[in-house]
Amino acid sequence: MNAEAEAETETAASPSSQATPSWKLRDLCNSEKPLPTQFNSATPSIPDKSQAQPRVPVMKVGNWYSFKGIHFFLALVALVLFTTLFWTWENNPVAETLRSTQQWFHMPSDFPVEVPVDSVETKSPEKSEEKSPTPIAENRTKLQFDIVRPPVATSIPAESPKIQYNQDFRSSSRNGDCNYAKGRWVADSRRPLYSGFGCKQWLSAMWSCRMTERPDFSFEGYRWWPENCDMPDFDRSAFLRKMQDKTIAFIGDSLGRQQFQSLMCMATGGEESPEVVNVGWEYGLVKHRGAIRPDGWAYRFPKTNTTILYYWSASLCDLQPLNSTDKLTNVAMHLDRPPAFMSQFLHRFDVLVLNTGHHWNRGKLTANRWIMYVNGKANEDKKIEEMANAKNLTIHSVVRWLDLQLVSHPRLKVFFRTISPRHFFNGDWNTGGSCDNMIPLSSGSEVMQEGSSDPTIESALKGTKIKILDITAISQLRDEAHMSRYNVRGTLNSSDCLHWCLPGIPDTWNELLVAQI
Repeated sequence: MNAEAEAETETAASPSSQATPSWKLRDLCNSEKPLPTQFNSATPSIPDKSQAQPRVPVMKVGNWYSFKGIHFFLALVALVLFTTLFWTWENNPVAETLRSTQQWFHMPSDFPVEVPVDSVETKSPEKSEEKSPTPIAENRTKLQFDIVRPPVATSIPAESPKIQYNQDFRSSSRNGDCNYAKGRWVADSRRPLYSGFGCKQWLSAMWSCRMTERPDFSFEGYRWWPENCDMPDFDRSAFLRKMQDKTIAFIGDSLGRQQFQSLMCMATGGEESPEVVNVGWEYGLVKHRGAIRPDGWAYRFPKTNTTILYYWSASLCDLQPLNSTDKLTNVAMHLDRPPAFMSQFLHRFDVLVLNTGHHWNRGKLTANRWIMYVNGKANEDKKIEEMANAKNLTIHSVVRWLDLQLVSHPRLKVFFRTISPRHFFNGDWNTGGSCDNMIPLSSGSEVMQEGSSDPTIESALKGTKIKILDITAISQLRDEAHMSRYNVRGTLNSSDCLHWCLPGIPDTWNELLVAQI
């Protein structure tokens, strides 16, 4: 009972409010005294018995209607909250991430549309002039890819799904096994990672396609999306912090040099960086008298004390001139020894990336006057003389040597990059071969195979602590991204279908590398 009801009850129970007995009424009528005030009115009233009782029934009715009103109000609030929540869900970007990943990819207007996957057989790069008895020769003639074959197109429908970007833009990691070479190329409007015009400080003009007459650059707008691996967007500041007080070294051929230049452009954002110091002299990387260029380059970022270097060693063999006083002397090519530079400076490296492949042909050896040596003397084994076997011996030798060195260099991480594919069609580099296709991913966008397309490297690394940087199959799909017939001097009659435009495919190699460091 509330305060108002309690007050009414107390008033009804007080003496002044009780009913007057009938015998007193008769005495009052016969008396000359004036009637009490309550009987002086023109219309006398009889006290209502209900006034002497609490108004409990009235209060119950009021509480009932108040109770119903509260229920109606709560129902209305719940309806408003549900409507607001539903509208927020439909428009919340977080909700978008729960939808199918097929809706994450936005294709810019100058890129082709992807269509459902079909498994096709693609041809590998043209074989060299020598017949190879090793498995790699067979692999080069027939590579299996499960790929997406897009139609020839120059535009994308407006309803094409967009990439939902977040800070890391990662692929989904579904299990502990991670094969970075298995996945697909997807369009990314935030590519390239740097400007081909701006990175002149580190980028060779002969590989800067933006400086040529090439008419189309749609190849720059794609990134590799591993199927079961986390691969964050490359962040140059995060990379330099990760590599603080560390040295990353590339040792290999001209494709290794491209990867080195790519990483320099990525680490600087393609911007002029006068604070970066040339420290090549610390490693003996200086231009010698009569040389076109030094044997390599080394640069240091002073803020994080990060050093990135490259050393040219196309064969990964130890090369020793047979007569140091004769410029035209033959050179001993020790198949079972690592390059002297690697042996000398290995203790200063934290990350080492090796590659070899395209110089293993008879023409290169003859032009460089390289003579095969094994066990410290000229090779006399006819089987080793065969180019593929000589390459196999060298790769297995350097891998075994490095694996033994890792025991005394526990902080060192070594990667062996697989061979970068060539795309000469209708001939080779010296017989009119070309790569004129400008349509990205015209041969497919997906790689679903489990093993590497470079079985020589894959087999050499088995049972060792050296990691594979598997780029062969994913690069095989990008024939449109080579230098082709365009050069800073104009359009050429011959084509370069071996080296890549920069920015371009080597940037992806470095993204895969950084993700595994």
